[in-house]
Amino acid sequence: MFFSSDEVNQILGLINWNNLDKDQLNFKGVSIDSRTLLSEDLFVAIKGNNFDGHNFLEEVSNKNIKAVVISKRYINLVPNNCAYWAVTDTLGAFHKLVLLRRRKLNIPVIAITGSVGKTTTKEIMREILKSYGKIKVSEKNFNNEIGVGLTINSCQEEDKVLVLEMGMRGKGQIEILSKCSEPTLAVITNIGTSHIGLLGSKDEISKAKLEITKYLNPNGTLIIPYECNYLESNLKNFWSGKVIRVKLLTSAQENLITNMPKGIIIGIYDDSTNTLKIEDKYFEINLRGKHNASNFLLAYAASKELKINYEKYTKFNFKRIEGRNNIIRTKKITLFDETYNASPESIKACIDVLVQYPGKHYMVLGSMKELGAYTLKLHCEIIDYIKKKGIDGLVILCEFDLEVQIKNNCTLSEKIKFLNDIDEISKLINSWIDMGDCLLIKGSRSWELERLIPLIN
Repeated sequence: MFFSSDEVNQILGLINWNNLDKDQLNFKGVSIDSRTLLSEDLFVAIKGNNFDGHNFLEEVSNKNIKAVVISKRYINLVPNNCAYWAVTDTLGAFHKLVLLRRRKLNIPVIAITGSVGKTTTKEIMREILKSYGKIKVSEKNFNNEIGVGLTINSCQEEDKVLVLEMGMRGKGQIEILSKCSEPTLAVITNIGTSHIGLLGSKDEISKAKLEITKYLNPNGTLIIPYECNYLESNLKNFWSGKVIRVKLLTSAQENLITNMPKGIIIGIYDDSTNTLKIEDKYFEINLRGKHNASNFLLAYAASKELKINYEKYTKFNFKRIEGRNNIIRTKKITLFDETYNASPESIKACIDVLVQYPGKHYMVLGSMKELGAYTLKLHCEIIDYIKKKGIDGLVILCEFDLEVQIKNNCTLSEKIKFLNDIDEISKLINSWIDMGDCLLIKGSRSWELERLIPLIN
């Protein structure tokens, strides 16, 4: 899947041959990493927070690279006999090249965003789309303005579907990702309080997530949860095309179906058997909890648009992601590894799963980040929820200022302890737990709570 220097000229301006023979150049891919650079790649020198590709131009030249994209300020660093495009914004140039690559892909592109559940929904899509053929899925945390581009660029001719996870840190970022990927299907998992400290309200968060529709194919489809007022109130300002809404009910709520509008894809979840009924089809999934059933329902709706055929009863064994949905059974306890990240919504969902298991229930909670003015309020709400669920012991790891605020504003019990040292936390937890007990570990990524797991015995 080659593209030519003439095609690049059309989007970046004319090439400077810089003493190179003026034969047309063809490129197989776009690279921003000098370490993995191949001779048929076009190198783009991106400047990030912790790196600058311009520092590696000489190394790039030694790998027989014929052309590079650089910032105009660094023309003097380009080696002799290496052609170049000089641009104002190399990241923007990278996105234009990614879009060029995407338009050569004659395949469906599924884009997934939302406050929580993005990664799990993506991994569910990976599994249920196997029957479609070879698919390309965002790996690890490749969900930002660089990671999404690299994923698109790595697509091969044999790939039949591309699934992209799209994260954000503020307004305008999802729009950039939508622009360089031009999705055919877009999924918004939910609107929660993640990033509320940056954006100020759920209403503003919903607007930021709806940016995914900015470059959604006009004949494409948007999939959203039914009765999400924040999305519904802003939808008309972003998208006028096809919308599919999904609604998850528990088996005890099945009678509510009669009151649902036509066209809603409804899932009935039975937590006792971990099965999900959708449109008279039955699914058994290995990821527990209503939140994971909801993720599956969204993935089902997307796969239905791709005309995936399901058998009457289907059992799925989804790959567990490190730090998410990871249940570790030791000789002594059941440990729930949810260490990758935390938000109020995801914490509550994990607690709901925890208390379904027999034995006493303990929890380590690392404080949540990016909540801004809502930090104290949302932490107190979580503590109240933990108390309501009857958790037998809670250790909170947080900044000292937040600890003081919580102690002054929340009703605490002797079951709730504040500690700031991993070794001290492990000693306390080990003194609490007994045979058959359960332990949930969850917190924001910056706490690196996975360090605690090997210390539990």
